[in-house]
Parts: sequence; structure tokens; C-alpha cells
Amino acid sequence: MQISGLILAGGRSSRMQGNDKGLLNLLDRPMIEHVIQRLEPQVSQILISANRHIEQYQKYGYEVLLDDYDDYRGPLAGMSRGLLKSDSEYLLTVPCDGPFLPLDLARRMLKLAQKEGAKAILVFDGQYKQPTYNLLHKDLLPQIVQSLQQDENKLGKWLMDHGALKLDCSEQKSAFININTPADLEQLAQQLMIQRTQS
Repeated sequence: MQISGLILAGGRSSRMQGNDKGLLNLLDRPMIEHVIQRLEPQVSQILISANRHIEQYQKYGYEVLLDDYDDYRGPLAGMSRGLLKSDSEYLLTVPCDGPFLPLDLARRMLKLAQKEGAKAILVFDGQYKQPTYNLLHKDLLPQIVQSLQQDENKLGKWLMDHGALKLDCSEQKSAFININTPADLEQLAQQLMIQRTQS
């Protein structure tokens, strides 16, 4: 069974001084390149949800999707477009600032979905739910569209309201680090440089 992948790169990045997080460099490469490298082996199709810098994202050779709404409605708007354009039964969504994306995430999510007959899965890192890492079945598209039309946009609440199961990834908690500020990015780069020198 095939899984398509959607990279969320349409955020406003308000805590990153408005800079497009997916295009910020981490060790001399835009963050989205780190995500693509880890996502590509896991899925049959990659889609990118973006609302600016469209040409820069198109250079990666994947279809870039714009939201259907002029006002910012968050990740659900990008996921709506992703499900519509997906060639697969399931869509795995990940954020553009997740450079440590687990290489077995798609397999584990699909296994849980099939075992439990679930149409929505999200990551639990042992401490917090990580709703931007999720797996959705295409059947959920009408519900997402309806919620967006009613201006019900909170992703975490939407997932739980629609019966999402939590995939326990507590043994990989560091893979879901949130990079929200310039300080977060600088700290992560320093950590990676130390790891490189020690390896």
C-alpha cells in the first residue's frame, strides 16, 4: 500500500522573525532538504504545502500546493490540499523544520493504522502530542473541508476529535525537536557540528 508525503512549509514563522523556516540553512543546507532526504525513501510521492517562495520550493522537483484560502488557516488547509492531490490511500504529513524525521515513521504509522482500523494517527513523543506529524486516510478529506469552512482550524484538536490514535515514539523523542526561533536553530546547528566532530 502506498503512502504519499506532505511537507508543511506554509506557516507564517512569526517566532522566526517571519523567515521561511524550510529555507533557513542548517549546516549549509535548507532545512527542507534534510526533511526531503529522510522522507523520500518512505513514501511514493512528495508534495510541498507552501504559500510563499513558491519558485524556490518548486526547484526540488515536487508539486507545490497553495492553500485554497486567502487568509491563513494553518496546517489543516495544507493537509486538505495534500489529501486532494495525493495518489495514495494515506497521506503522511511532516513539518519543514523536522530535520530528524525518523526513517521508519511511515511504516510504523501505517502498521498502527491497519492494526487498529484507524484513519488518523499522530505522534506522541512521550511528553507531548506532535500533531504536525500525522497520517490521514483519504476518507477524512470531506471532514477537513467542512471544518475549514466552519473556521475550525486547530490541528491537534481536530485530530483528537476525529479519533486519531497516538503512535508512541518516546524512544525517539529528540527526533521531533521543535525549531521555532533563531536561537533554536543556532543551538541545533552547534549540536550537529559537535556530533560531526565526534563521529
